[in-house]
Amino acid sequence: EPNPEDEENVIDESTVRLRDLPLSIGGSIGYGYDFGDNWQHQMLLEKMLASDLDTIYPVCIAGERSAPPEDVGGAGSYAKFIEAIADPDHEDHDANLEWVGGHFDPEAFSVGEVNKRLRRRPRRARER
Repeated sequence: EPNPEDEENVIDESTVRLRDLPLSIGGSIGYGYDFGDNWQHQMLLEKMLASDLDTIYPVCIAGERSAPPEDVGGAGSYAKFIEAIADPDHEDHDANLEWVGGHFDPEAFSVGEVNKRLRRRPRRARER
């Protein structure tokens, strides 16, 4: 839950759709994820595409780099995690790799995998 004393304009994501936000091309919004770890994301509207009635939304069309493992901590903890798994001599190397199942590639990205996750709550354009 966001801090009620926070002076920033906070919107509950369950009450609004991205298309309803007052954004124009080149505009951006901030998004806070996991308030304990304070991941801050900036989303930039680069262009708007026409809806396709046969497409399941939301849909990822491009991206880069792997998402950090859940519960890795904030950005500083993630940097330490990456440092440890990249260095076989690091004292936390083996423990961190075991924690993520033996392998983690921070440069990996798969549009297909992202779209699998996004399809947990599918909506067709005509249903929106």
